[in-house]
Amino acid sequence: MKYEKLAKDIIENVGGKENVNSVVHCITRLRFKLKDEGKANTEVLENMDGIVTVRQSGGQYQVVIGNHVPDVYKAVVIEGGFESNRPVDDPDDNGDKGSLLDRFIDMISGIFQPILAVLVASGMIKGFNALFLAAGWLNEASGTYQVLNAIGDALFYFLPIFLGYTAMKKFGGTPFLGMLIAGALVYPALDPSAQAGEPLYMLFAGTLLESPVYIEFFGIPIILMTYAMSVIPIILSTFFAAKLENYFAKLIPDVVKTFVVPMLTVLTIVPLTFIVIGPIATWASQLLGAGTIWLYELSPVIAGAVIGSFWLVFVMFGLHWGLVPIGINNVVSQGWDPILALMFVHSFALAGALTAVWIRTRKQKLKTLSPPAIISAVFGVTEPGMYGIALPLKRPFMFTLIGSGIGGALLGLFGTVAHVMGGLGIFQIPSFIHPEEGMNMAFIGALIAAVVGAVLAFVLTYFFGGATKENEESAQPAPQEENKDENITNEVIESPMNGEAVNLADISDSAFASGALGKGVAIKPSEGKLISPVSGTVTALFDTKHAIGIITEHGAELLVHIGMDTVQLEGKFFNAHVAQGDKIEKGQLLIEFDIEGIEKAGYEIITPVVITNFDQYTSIETAEEGTIQTGKPIMFLNK
Repeated sequence: MKYEKLAKDIIENVGGKENVNSVVHCITRLRFKLKDEGKANTEVLENMDGIVTVRQSGGQYQVVIGNHVPDVYKAVVIEGGFESNRPVDDPDDNGDKGSLLDRFIDMISGIFQPILAVLVASGMIKGFNALFLAAGWLNEASGTYQVLNAIGDALFYFLPIFLGYTAMKKFGGTPFLGMLIAGALVYPALDPSAQAGEPLYMLFAGTLLESPVYIEFFGIPIILMTYAMSVIPIILSTFFAAKLENYFAKLIPDVVKTFVVPMLTVLTIVPLTFIVIGPIATWASQLLGAGTIWLYELSPVIAGAVIGSFWLVFVMFGLHWGLVPIGINNVVSQGWDPILALMFVHSFALAGALTAVWIRTRKQKLKTLSPPAIISAVFGVTEPGMYGIALPLKRPFMFTLIGSGIGGALLGLFGTVAHVMGGLGIFQIPSFIHPEEGMNMAFIGALIAAVVGAVLAFVLTYFFGGATKENEESAQPAPQEENKDENITNEVIESPMNGEAVNLADISDSAFASGALGKGVAIKPSEGKLISPVSGTVTALFDTKHAIGIITEHGAELLVHIGMDTVQLEGKFFNAHVAQGDKIEKGQLLIEFDIEGIEKAGYEIITPVVITNFDQYTSIETAEEGTIQTGKPIMFLNK
């Protein structure tokens, strides 16, 4: 069998067949569920011929193969004696669900990741508004300032409502119930500032927890807290609410379950939150904020060096999700945060290292990959450059960490902190503007740190980066199967969707963004229809219907992957109108999909459209970013 040795090596380096709970495949990668991911030899796998890269995400150990993954999968199943097509989320899978830290990171990322883009966008608006105020372009009395301030503040003020939705969904409850609970917590009449007159009495008088009581619930005292812009109270509340909802759902007869279950859930959990959960969680969040700031103030320089040096490492392993909510909590509870400020330089350091690679390399493919990766890094998107270039070359990644660490130490030295939740890269700069002092020395220090980190990473990579032929080749995509069709000719590929064309390097999936799985573009569809952009044959279409492989009449091998990680939907929201092996015509409807349903399920809808046998062409030109329609050219393949 052609892939017998590769299959044997993969099984051996994922820890052996006894370490595998299940294995399935999508259109580009093998997806293992391992009993212990620590037994997998990731470095060996990543350097193995026939493997593009390895990703660990969502409890899956993903070995990215490319367009010949079905053949490799068959060999793996035979070699390991595994059950073919076992579902990814097999209910009979009794394997280890991961350590407590793994489960905590998974929980936090599941709660915050869906709103992170909007959170960053709101922070950017607040940051730019602060910049306009500091520069004297606006004043606080102007209507423009007030409207921009309302736009930037809205998400933060009503943050519990957004988290109520995502947290309740993560905990397995009804998301709208989470929103209702959060809405009660931020109800204006129950805010402490809305209370007039003297309190009924003081609770915990004479202690650090001394609190006035203005209202009671059936005689039980309620300590009113300000829950606007809070994080921990709603997460704890929805955790218990999901448990209660599940309990009531088993208890209540089906005939009245629809409305009685949510009624009993909110009637129980909302008072319980006001009386117990909310105050305890609020005190805990205040202590957490004060504690992290206390540790930072022990040695800001050391804190900056550590966070700056290891931030990209944290990102690789998903550990940054343990720090992101602490940073958000610090901003809302203390008014400023050092943690997310100290990682600021990492994207500029990476851009510096990538620039040195771009200048020094003699390899045309690296010359092509580097510029878009540099631009992405400057704007805070590090995955394409990190996974596609710096990590495979090793030394540029190491020098990036050094530049980021020195930059972080400088940030600590200058006392740079974030006063709002901002964006990433250059968009994070306005978040360092002090609300009263404006562009003070801490702000200027951030600019200095970014420049120093970028220059240092550039110089180290340029002179000591070791961009040898051997190292450069390790950064290239894994070789594709040789195409025996000698009739490959120039070809125009039309857009298979209506929507917006996006630079492939800008998407979140590093395997696609790096170009390792093919050259092409990404599309954010505006309509849930995939139309055939060519005439040819369907070479791959799985039961999940989320991706399709096509070979055109002229020999191009085309892959269209609808959404990111949508294989986990197991075909839900997708309807295929063709089958594998079918002959298709340009303009034919191939797949219909529910955009709203996919996004509500928590998945990105961005769709890579790539040529997997790109090495058969001298160049592949893509359409400019912007609105695109089916039938319009999106790629030009030049033999």
